[in-house]
Parts: sequence; structure tokens; C-alpha cells
Amino acid sequence: MLLALSAVLVAADRSEDRVEAVTVFRATFNDLSLPLLEVAAQPLRGLYNVGPWWRRQMELASEIRELRQEMSELRAWRDVALNYSEQMRRQQELLNLDPPMPRQRITAWAVTETGGPFVRTRLVGVGTEHGVAPGYPALNIYGVVGRTIDVGARSSRILLLTDLNSRVSVMADRSNARAMLVGDNTDFPRLDYLGRAPDLREGDRIVTSGDDNILPRGLPIGEAVLDRRGAWRVVLYSSATPIDLIWIWPFTPVAAPVEDIPALTIDGQPEEIEGQGVPAPAVSSAAQPSADNGEGQ
Repeated sequence: MLLALSAVLVAADRSEDRVEAVTVFRATFNDLSLPLLEVAAQPLRGLYNVGPWWRRQMELASEIRELRQEMSELRAWRDVALNYSEQMRRQQELLNLDPPMPRQRITAWAVTETGGPFVRTRLVGVGTEHGVAPGYPALNIYGVVGRTIDVGARSSRILLLTDLNSRVSVMADRSNARAMLVGDNTDFPRLDYLGRAPDLREGDRIVTSGDDNILPRGLPIGEAVLDRRGAWRVVLYSSATPIDLIWIWPFTPVAAPVEDIPALTIDGQPEEIEGQGVPAPAVSSAAQPSADNGEGQ
């Protein structure tokens, strides 16, 4: 009888032979039985959640112990940093150094861009109206993301370090080994021009060197790693989180020195050599033939 009833229900449930009365009965039965099933399932859910709840409590207790240990270590490092900061300030005073103070950073939200001549770029909603100029470094909370290339009035394009057109001069923080960080459209840009025997180890902290006069010195980039082929690459700090919030730091490159050439004058007026922009040598009045002498000759 049960098999026959099941066959009838299956036959009646087909879309082409579905009986309206059966559909209405099923919906009504579900509406009436759902509250009862919910009440009956509450004790079972509580029993099922006892094990995961206690397991989560143990995990939280372990995390709290680890965080407390890290907090105590960070307090010790904070004291060391404050000590070094005070020493550096005194040394700057003794050496009469006047390091440039960084200007106020510019905060912006990044927007993914799929078009344009570059493969890996981001658009941000700040431009010249907010103080942005081409070449400014862009960072997130972990490290350098890239630098601005195209700046409009209210928007800017940031060329990421992973783009094929990106070239940044970097160095190892431990050994000061110089290299060029070259993007190749992968998540791990490579290190080129290291030399024959570079003093580099896996895990070395890579920062900007400032040798290219494009980015300031000391900005965090990532950690050095070896790939399967034995080539050095960098795991970027900025890739730890999605690139959403970006800080743009104003940076003015060091200008090339200009040699001051003393201006030479002729009859009290400065004179320049035609086409060269260089003052012409002064000619004394005694060496110039007079009109009377010319006529007498």
C-alpha cells in the first residue's frame, strides 16, 4: 500500500500531470508543520552546538595568550624604538642635519581599472585639486602599492609595482644590497641587476633605496624569496590585503644642481651668445675700432 501510494504521489507530482489539489495540500501541510519542526529542532541544535562552542572557546583562549605575549614583546620593541628615536634626534642635532619633514598624506579609495595602456593600475578619486602630482608614492597600511602616473583634476592613475612597466630602485634593509624591482604582471616582481654575488638572503626586508630619485628612501616593499628557477623575487607587503584604501605621500625629487655662470656685460648690459644661452665675453672699448679711425684709414 505504501509503495502504491508513493507511486501515485510521484505520478501526481510531475509538472505535466500535477494535480492542483495535491499542490495545495502539500503547501498547507508544510505551513502547519514548519513551526512544530522548528520547536522540535531547537534542543537538537543546542546539543549539536555544544562541541563547536567549547572548541571555539579553547581557540579563543589560545589566541588571547598569544596576543598577550605579542603585546609584551611589542612593548619592549616600542621602548627600543623610542630610545633609537631619541638617539637619532641627538645625532641630527650634533651633525646639524635638517631632514625634510613629510607633508600631509592624501587618503583615497582605489577603483579597479581594466582598460588603458597599462595592465595593472588603479584609479583613485583624488587629483590636482587635492594636491596630487605625478610620481607621488602610493601606499596602503602594509607597504608601497605603486606611484601616480596620470593625474587629473579629480582622479589619478596609480601604476602598481607588479605592472610590466614598473621599475623601482630598491635595496635590502640588512645588507644594503642594491637592485631594481621589475614588474612582470605577476604577483611577485623580480629583482634585477643584483650583481654576481649579492648579499641577499630569503626573508630579507626590501625597501626603496631612493637611488632613482623617483621614490623616497626607506619605504617598505616586501620580503626577498627565491623562485623555482633560482631567481630572486619579492613578496609584496601591500598584497596582504586587497588594495582599497590608499595613502598618497607628496614627494619632491632632488633637483639637479645648476652651475651659476657669471654674466658678462658689454657697456653695462648683459650679452648672451646667440643660440647657446651663455653670456658672451666682454669686449673692451679700447679694442673696438672707432669710426674716425676707420675713415682715416
